[in-house]
Amino acid sequence: MGCSCWAEFMPLAWIAWSKFITILNMAIVTLAKNAMATRFEVVLHGEDPVSLRSAGEEALAEIERIEACLSLFRPDSEIAHVNSRAALEPVKVTPEVFALLQRAQRISLETAGAFDITIAPLLRCWGFLGGGGSLPQEAAIERAREIVGLHLVRLDSREFTVRFERSGVMLDLGAIGKGYAIERAAELLREAGVGSALLHGGTSTVYGLGCPPGADSWQVAIETETLPAGGQYRGASVALRDEALSVSAVWGKFFEWGGEVYGHVLDPGTGRPARECSLAAVVLPMATETDALSTALLTRGAAVTESIKRASPGARMFWVSAAPGGLVQAWPGPREWGLSGV
Repeated sequence: MGCSCWAEFMPLAWIAWSKFITILNMAIVTLAKNAMATRFEVVLHGEDPVSLRSAGEEALAEIERIEACLSLFRPDSEIAHVNSRAALEPVKVTPEVFALLQRAQRISLETAGAFDITIAPLLRCWGFLGGGGSLPQEAAIERAREIVGLHLVRLDSREFTVRFERSGVMLDLGAIGKGYAIERAAELLREAGVGSALLHGGTSTVYGLGCPPGADSWQVAIETETLPAGGQYRGASVALRDEALSVSAVWGKFFEWGGEVYGHVLDPGTGRPARECSLAAVVLPMATETDALSTALLTRGAAVTESIKRASPGARMFWVSAAPGGLVQAWPGPREWGLSGV
């Protein structure tokens, strides 16, 4: 699912920084790696390019390690082993994976099931599990719903084991794994003494470590073409400093049938593609949470915002209604998202 070679990149947005950084006698190192079916990229600033490169390579290697643990599609991963055995017997996992499953369970409870890592049977039913999607029969959807829900997963914190209550239950950490990988990579960069870096995975989750030279924060834009044409705002951006931003959208993977568009983000409650929002974004210090919560916000929209506020004080949220006209809403308000009126 990824290549082992290191690759350098120089986004056009960074060309303007190069002369300024040279004046400050600072180095800029850029690295990239393919993992988790996407491209992870990191830009690092500092005085020693050798140590920056070493730290960046270690951070990207950590992402590759996490993919090997969490991938649904690697038969030797911990998650694949759980999926193959947990309906028969308790399956022991590493403390790291167990702690991540506990976090996923907590987020699911906080969002009333809008985020659910047992969604895999429904993804398979809709043809999105490794495919481009297809319209299932109603009976197939109902059968898949019967084996979806974290109430069917038992976590034993004393033994670090996972047990499924029914055959057919499957874990899929696709909506939280990239965020966790970025979170761990950022932690390694910080431990290596890196004070300024920007790291992203497939443009869906980005982490701003410290701030760039000469600025108070990293300014990250959400593509303006994703906002509704003729809507109340044009352009959106957010300032990050030791924070993560995750963005979820219905057009990441979809198919059309009978004049309707069916997206790959499914509502665990209905068993059908999410219809509340076309785009959702969340900012918090922890990328694991932003990755999961942006999915929950896309799935349920305004219905989960109050629970997110209670569980994660300080969260910033931005979402676009899927209804005609695409109402744009932001928390705490438009200014925190750099929204400018039409």
